[in-house]
Amino acid sequence: MKRILVILLLLAACGSAAGSAPRSLTVFAAASLTDAFTEIGQSFESFHPGMKVNFNFAGSQSLRTQIEQGAAADVFAPADRKEMDTLVSKSLVAAGAPQDFLTNQLIFVLPTANPASIQTPADLAQPGIKIILADESVPAGKYARQVLENLTALYGPDFKDRVLANVVSNENDVRQVLAKVQLGEADAGMVYISDSVAAPDLKIILIPEAYNVTATYPIAVLANAHQPDLAAGFTTFVLSPAGQAILIKWGFQPVHP
Repeated sequence: MKRILVILLLLAACGSAAGSAPRSLTVFAAASLTDAFTEIGQSFESFHPGMKVNFNFAGSQSLRTQIEQGAAADVFAPADRKEMDTLVSKSLVAAGAPQDFLTNQLIFVLPTANPASIQTPADLAQPGIKIILADESVPAGKYARQVLENLTALYGPDFKDRVLANVVSNENDVRQVLAKVQLGEADAGMVYISDSVAAPDLKIILIPEAYNVTATYPIAVLANAHQPDLAAGFTTFVLSPAGQAILIKWGFQPVHP
């Protein structure tokens, strides 16, 4: 009897320890969300003592592929609707679940010293300029090429081709573009406005509003989420006034100003 009592006490202790183990939430988010979502995650944790938000920041296409291959995740927040729609079509996200939660636009960034003396977007087409873009498979890279196409209306029909001829590297996500420009590995790069907020040391060249591209970001709880209640709470917080205020602080714009 004494032995049975000891076993029961041990089982109870194990059960108590397991019950007190912190829950974790896994969020797969576009690299451009790194700073804003890190802060949002900290705020969310403060409202849920004992839980932890784990982030996987990368190019949206890479995150979508990881989810398709079975990676464990609770929330997906890519930088365009295409990657989200792909998961909806494969029943990895419930139809009707995605919600647009912010918009973003692009900007040119230059090293602080600006060794190429770039003053306007037109200068990017000059021979010998070194430019870094996100790969065209990445939302930021796709948008960048759309912007270059739009700017042909200002700088001539061959502007896009001349700029692309100066591209020395295509990166897997927009934060890699930002990092390489900060390191002086290029004369210019194209990133989101939110990325430039995270790198105030860089010089910027604005893209005229009429020729820019607006990126809309959706967010959704994944169909196979391990923590569906926390995941739903996180998306609600992102869409709340408090979450939106953090996003605006980091250079994003609300879907409905």
